Amino acid sequence: MSGLAGEQPTPGTGPADIGGKVGRGAVWSLLNTVVLRLGTLVAGIALARILTPADYGVFAVALVALTLLQAFNELGVSLALVRWERDVREFAPTAMTIAVGCSFALYAVVFFAAPVYCEMMGSPDAVGVLRVLCLAVVLDGIAVVPATILNREFLQRTRFLCDASAFVVVTSLTITLALSGFGPMSFAIGQVSGNVVSVVCYLALCPVKVRPGWDPATARELVRFGLPLAAASLLVLSVTNVDKIVIGAHVDAVALGLYLMAFNQSSLPLQVFSEAARRVSLAGFARLVDDRPRLEQALARGTGLLVAAALPVCALLACYAFPMLHVVYGEQWTPAAVALQVLAALGLVRILLFIGYDLLVALDGNRSLVWLQGLWLALLLPALVIGVRVDGIRGAAIAQVAVAALVVLPVFAWVITRRGLSLRPAVLACARPVLGGALIVLSSFAVHAVFDSPLATLLVGGLVAAALYLPVVYPMRALLPGRAKEGAPA
Repeated sequence: MSGLAGEQPTPGTGPADIGGKVGRGAVWSLLNTVVLRLGTLVAGIALARILTPADYGVFAVALVALTLLQAFNELGVSLALVRWERDVREFAPTAMTIAVGCSFALYAVVFFAAPVYCEMMGSPDAVGVLRVLCLAVVLDGIAVVPATILNREFLQRTRFLCDASAFVVVTSLTITLALSGFGPMSFAIGQVSGNVVSVVCYLALCPVKVRPGWDPATARELVRFGLPLAAASLLVLSVTNVDKIVIGAHVDAVALGLYLMAFNQSSLPLQVFSEAARRVSLAGFARLVDDRPRLEQALARGTGLLVAAALPVCALLACYAFPMLHVVYGEQWTPAAVALQVLAALGLVRILLFIGYDLLVALDGNRSLVWLQGLWLALLLPALVIGVRVDGIRGAAIAQVAVAALVVLPVFAWVITRRGLSLRPAVLACARPVLGGALIVLSSFAVHAVFDSPLATLLVGGLVAAALYLPVVYPMRALLPGRAKEGAPA
């Protein structure tokens, strides 16, 4: 086996050392995600005022394909880099070869299948955008191993530098091209350029210098471990993208663009809070699997903090969807409010489900994840078709929330408890955020009754929500990193 240089960081094995790494990693991961998501939000506002819903619809067609490909392009081997306690230098070169080879093969398929796919989605003009954007699959295959090693070692400060560099390139180039009249192609060129920067940074700053290598026995072991997880990830992303496929097949690009706007807004809590936590949660859960009481405490603490942070955002998006879209993005986007009011609840449910996903990965619940995601997709597809035909993009949103909240979430909880974990501490940790969220919803009726102006409604509603919510969740500050009791898991 060849292709590795550099010193392998030696992870600590004691609870205090693990807790310190997880805590520091979580802080940097949160800073990374919050700063970059705020920047992305600002850039998105600018682009929404430059481009049209139809442009967003064309981009959505290409984005769906890219998202699904990235779920499967490395066959799940990156998760072995996080989960396995062995020296990463033993299997990283083989993992990189698998990821790069599979990525090139998938891109070749996409390049030739692009016209058929875009025609099926009702957007034949998206072929060029699709072919450019999906170059990101190849770049992701090169970057995934060094990026995952950074996650494994909780080196989130380094990831912040890499991601910030890429963000500057993506944002500046995309806005410049949009102003120059490139339309949806501006998204594709900007994204791929940013991925090039990411690849260079990850390869240069990864503490383990990874190059492609090959060991047949290691390759078989990696594929056996990762393939079920890759299938589960593909199903996860199929679940989150099948709505765009159904809408694209049944309505026009304008409606698809409006739905994409609503879905992206509803995903803000997930992107800001959950994705930051997930960069350290899997590694943290994996190192506590042999200590179930501490694992239950860590789960309760993490779930409580994530729900406390995300729930007010979800409540505000649901209650003030129309004034927010009108004031922030412009009047052309206000028809998306009918979907956003419903999808805001989905954002919170998805956070809980992703926590469960990482927990089951740590518990070696790979097979369970496959059938859970398969169940979700099997129920969601017919529900979406019915929803879109009955009530357009709002019907699609209702179908999403109904299946996720009423079926999938309870089944996830049942599977986790069957593995010997109690979810009662995690449920109790969410009591205060749920009470505060209920107060935000109730107060919104009074705010809408008093104010007609979208700007006034949005500002007053936000102030009232903060005044009601913060006192309720303030006692939860004891759960924050650095404030936990001695011996509590980070």
